[in-house]
Amino acid sequence: MAQTALTASAFAVEIGKAAPAFTATDINGKTVHLSDYSGKIVIIESYNSDCPFCHNQYATGAMQDLQKDMAAKGVVWLLVNSVNPHNSSHRTADQAKQEMADEKMDVTAWLDDSSGDLGHQYGMLTTPHMFVIDKNGTLVYDGAIDNQPDPVHDPKTARNYVREAVDDLMDGKPIAVSQTKPYGCGVKYAN
Repeated sequence: MAQTALTASAFAVEIGKAAPAFTATDINGKTVHLSDYSGKIVIIESYNSDCPFCHNQYATGAMQDLQKDMAAKGVVWLLVNSVNPHNSSHRTADQAKQEMADEKMDVTAWLDDSSGDLGHQYGMLTTPHMFVIDKNGTLVYDGAIDNQPDPVHDPKTARNYVREAVDDLMDGKPIAVSQTKPYGCGVKYAN
């Protein structure tokens, strides 16, 4: 399985192509496959709460509001933490569970990607870095959460690209903005 992940990571994700399949483990020890969510819209969020950009999204409640809205629409939300275990921003499963409760996150699963395999496979550059996958498994959005690349703005007043992409999908319209430059802190990979 590791061989497959390493081979797949050599290819960049591409809008309009199948999202890379993956197998990961959530903070409860459950194995999660992207294919588990076939027929559903999936959002993937690259996350690190110690990053001021991520922190701002959560401190204002904007990310949680978006998560709740998406959950109400039946959208799957996978939070991916690719911080390596030797970095002070790494969260153990117990720390992640506590943080998830404290932040009142409404996510389908928090994936422990401390190996960095999933992050590299998707080309996650920053926290946050967002991806939207349609019901057919096609990547339809890759980039920033919104149009305000600073850690002190009010995300609730920003243009949210993820919300727009999901709304376009649900309305049966082409995605107006399918790719933007992600902003935030660099992902704390092991290598």
